[in-house]
Amino acid sequence: MKRKTLYLSFILLLGPLALFSQQKKWTLEECIAHALQNNISIKQQEIMNRYQVAALEQSKLNLLPTLNGSASHNYAFGRALDETTYEFTENETVQSNNFYAGSNVTLFRGLVNYNTIRKNMYEVLASEQELEQFRDNISLNVSLAYLQILLNQELVTATESQVELTKQQIDRTRKLVEAGSLAQGSLLEIEAQAAREELQLVNMRNQLALSLLTLAQMLELQNIDDFEVAIPVITVRDEAVDGNPAAIYSIAEKMRPEIMSAEYKLKSAEYDLAIAKGNRSPRLSLGASVSTGYSDMRLKPITNENYPFREQLNDNLNYGLGLSLNIPIFNGWQVNTLIKNSMLGIENSKYALENSKKQLYKNIQQAYTDASGALKKYKASQKAVISMEEAFRYAEQKLGVGLVTAVEYNQSKTQLLNAQSEMAQAKYEYVFKTKVLDFYKGVPLTLEHITIFAK
Repeated sequence: MKRKTLYLSFILLLGPLALFSQQKKWTLEECIAHALQNNISIKQQEIMNRYQVAALEQSKLNLLPTLNGSASHNYAFGRALDETTYEFTENETVQSNNFYAGSNVTLFRGLVNYNTIRKNMYEVLASEQELEQFRDNISLNVSLAYLQILLNQELVTATESQVELTKQQIDRTRKLVEAGSLAQGSLLEIEAQAAREELQLVNMRNQLALSLLTLAQMLELQNIDDFEVAIPVITVRDEAVDGNPAAIYSIAEKMRPEIMSAEYKLKSAEYDLAIAKGNRSPRLSLGASVSTGYSDMRLKPITNENYPFREQLNDNLNYGLGLSLNIPIFNGWQVNTLIKNSMLGIENSKYALENSKKQLYKNIQQAYTDASGALKKYKASQKAVISMEEAFRYAEQKLGVGLVTAVEYNQSKTQLLNAQSEMAQAKYEYVFKTKVLDFYKGVPLTLEHITIFAK
């Protein structure tokens, strides 16, 4: 029983360690989500968005009446006029209190306040789209870094295979040299090739480590020692690149944040012009006030007793209500200047919108062309790899019977490795560009069961 208890305790102790040792492999979706949540630049952009929201709320609150109040307690020495009794005093200390409350509301101002609210509303919408565009850029950068890791991993694997083949060939060549079938120089040449491939493998592994570091830094990870990414499933079908630039652009134009942001900024500029024109209008305001006061100089008749504080406040209570009309006549052409600047702002916003649309179409065209070119390169490299594999097998057989030199054998194997590398590069370039095109169509970024169309 005691032995069984110790065994269970040992298992329970090892359990957490086993779970801990199971290294997490990050998917692309997890990387993107983590980057969007922890990126400092995104957090700063979110703060800027909150500034815009606060400005919008304040413009709405500006429609409310203003309310101001004041209270004062005064001492007068020597000859002075009492502000409550309007009597003069000589060589006495007079204490007085005054209280005031006033409110003012703008009834009409050329719709400046309303247009300010609309302007700030579109500024908020534009800021939100800028934030979304920022997130999109982060997502694409993370995707590119992720695919670079996958590419480097394939290159490492291919180089490792070449190194292993060379080691096997060294053993076979050594036996042939010992048997007198090959010259000693063949063995030396293959051993030199093995050294070159080992160096290349070190370089490939360094590139893989750097690409992992790049992605980990994008995710703001502190501990990157055990950072790994999941390897997705990639299949190949015999079809062409889906869609065309014009069709993709017609979808992207309606939903891309850079376009929507430019449109909102144009709307904001139009309301900015309306605000500038509104400054020409008269300003009609309604004001109301109430005031009262107290003085210790005020005395009751006959008894000469001080008036009580409360009674004085009631006796001195004063109400006011009035309309105010302010008509701008001349202010140094400031309004005209504001109007001209606002019109220039509208024109500039129109150009910005047009430029955003053109840049979006260029980006789609470039991504489509790159995807099509990468697909062609991938298909050509596929054929090259098949040919090089066959040529390498043939060279390997001929080396065994002394029909080719070790130099020719190494050249064949190097050509095979180069073809494999070019195929891998073309594959991931195609994957990334097609994912960019899908992104423009509103498809979320994912690398689950990627399909490469190759015909």
